[in-house]
Amino acid sequence: MQDKAISIRELYAEPKERKDIIVEGWVRNNRNSGKVGFVTLHDGTCFKNLQIVYSADSPFFAEVAKYKMGSAVEFHGDLVLTPNMPQPFELHLSSAKLLGDVADDYPLQKKKTSFEFLRDEAYLRPRTNTFDAVFRVRSVLALGVHTFFQDRGFVYVHTPEITANDAEGAGQTFTVITNAKDPINDFYGRRASLTVSGQLHVEAFAMAFKDVYTFGPTFRAEKSNTPRHASEFWMIEPELAFADLDDDMECIESCIKFLIRWVMERCPDEMDFFERWIAPGVKTKLQHVLDTPFRKMEYTEGIRILQDAVKNGHKFDNNNIYWGMDLQSEHERYLTEQVVKGPLFLINYPKEIKAFYMRENDDGKTVAAVDLLVPGEGEIVGGSQREERYDILKAKMDKIGNTKGLEWYLNLRKYGGCIHSGFGIGFDRLLMYITGISNIRDTEPYPRTSSALKY
Repeated sequence: MQDKAISIRELYAEPKERKDIIVEGWVRNNRNSGKVGFVTLHDGTCFKNLQIVYSADSPFFAEVAKYKMGSAVEFHGDLVLTPNMPQPFELHLSSAKLLGDVADDYPLQKKKTSFEFLRDEAYLRPRTNTFDAVFRVRSVLALGVHTFFQDRGFVYVHTPEITANDAEGAGQTFTVITNAKDPINDFYGRRASLTVSGQLHVEAFAMAFKDVYTFGPTFRAEKSNTPRHASEFWMIEPELAFADLDDDMECIESCIKFLIRWVMERCPDEMDFFERWIAPGVKTKLQHVLDTPFRKMEYTEGIRILQDAVKNGHKFDNNNIYWGMDLQSEHERYLTEQVVKGPLFLINYPKEIKAFYMRENDDGKTVAAVDLLVPGEGEIVGGSQREERYDILKAKMDKIGNTKGLEWYLNLRKYGGCIHSGFGIGFDRLLMYITGISNIRDTEPYPRTSSALKY
């Protein structure tokens, strides 16, 4: 059994001088002046690197000087504290071993590489500083999601990825088949598709466990070639029984603030990197969300404010503002950034532009829906109180023609139904917001978009 290497994370957790230690990892950089050389070593256990120092009078100087960026290596040496240097310590090398060389056609080099290029080399992206930080934060954020809900007594439900309904009624689904010539009578004996949402399935569990959530991949067959759309992405979808729209908004605010704080506390090095290199001001933006109570505004009031803005000379790309329209990102950002100057719950939308399952308000025109709008992004969370009244929901479903196959969903209203609410957070978009990354393709390990399926 070989001697055990110590991780860079352990070294930073307890900075002290150490004799004859072993470290393993990959070369991020290697430079020498002819008299002394420096290797930047990364081992994946934390965002920080370890500086390795090797001198010209050592017998292995010429060999180590040839180690290329990306090489897998093993180093032995003494850890020396360096309080007057940028790094707190460095390893003075006593011996080295090349574990895995790098071919000359290695796509990553010392020069700056564009995100577009790296998307085509997605299997190598985690080796760069940016994506090391992104995917480390993604991991931490995912744990934060589970921690938030588990600590509050929510039950985690694994909803199906293959389904017979499209939830929203939009029909933008991926069909699952084994026989393209006869998809209807294929494996399941009916049309099957990849899920666009776990909401309808998880609602059933809310009627037994009270507070539940699902967190997993969802799929939309949308050919939207924008920085915010992907055909495969992860969704956080809680459902709360005996909860109205106000309860829903209280949970949303607590959840968003918890997740932002969770990442900022656990990923300080990564957040400092994003602040310096990716999105200057991102930490101030997030702190503002933490420090600011979330405001509420009626959709009708928001439309009036936007109409007044146009009358007073403000120019939107779409200046045709009318009641009943589905607001675009520029309108949402105006309300949250220019009017409220903070997070905003926009509530009670026209029923024609919202999903069939949302509870109809007494005015007969709106539903108890909510979108959370935040500065720098616009809409980041969508939710609603669900329609618990059997007759009203059935009439809506009959009208749009999706009752068949969803009888079980209607039956939830017959068999001990109650008021309940829920919301959805696009996990990848939330990661974009927290890190300042501007394209959803750069928050996903292997992004799935229209006409792009390399891996």
